[in-house]
Amino acid sequence: MRRLLPVAGLCLLAACAGNAPRKYVVFFSAGSTELDDNARNVLLQVAEKSKRHPSRIVKVEGYAHAGQDLSADALLAIQRAKAVAQQLSEDGVAGDHIVQTPRAPSSSEGMQVGSRRVEIELANP
Repeated sequence: MRRLLPVAGLCLLAACAGNAPRKYVVFFSAGSTELDDNARNVLLQVAEKSKRHPSRIVKVEGYAHAGQDLSADALLAIQRAKAVAQQLSEDGVAGDHIVQTPRAPSSSEGMQVGSRRVEIELANP
């Protein structure tokens, strides 16, 4: 019986982890707000999961690499978040469940591709 107790505890932890919020990431080409097929597939997964968990909100965070014109880069981050939110809406996610947040442009060396992204998270309100 004592040996089963740790196994039961691990099973409980695994069940709780299955309900934890998950982040999804969509990448963009340099200077682009265009969603490619891979991005659309990720967003379909998010929309399906959102339908299974209607009480959760969908957080959409847009990023862009910091270049010469920071205001243009900030606008690009906003436009990327809007493109993702629009596609999620078209895929059936209620507009009042989508929260868009642009992030400040990032100039981290070696992170140009990572800066051209939108992160999506299903979170509890």
